[in-house]
Amino acid sequence: MRSMRRGIKEMDIILSRFAAEALGAMDARALDAYEALLEQNDQDLYQWVTGQAAPPGDFDAIVGEIRASVDAGR
Repeated sequence: MRSMRRGIKEMDIILSRFAAEALGAMDARALDAYEALLEQNDQDLYQWVTGQAAPPGDFDAIVGEIRASVDAGR
């Protein structure tokens, strides 16, 4: 639910699609990383996912997965 009700419509779309595709296959560590990512504000998330800004190192892997998901959906 937290992936779908972000506040910025673009992040609602990006994260809800990613969650639908990826959450079922995530292990506990990946789920923890995704949960921590969801704590970040949407403006930062959007810039990280679109490549406008580099994510902090802790989020490199999960943001990379989300970017790949977005690129695959285009």
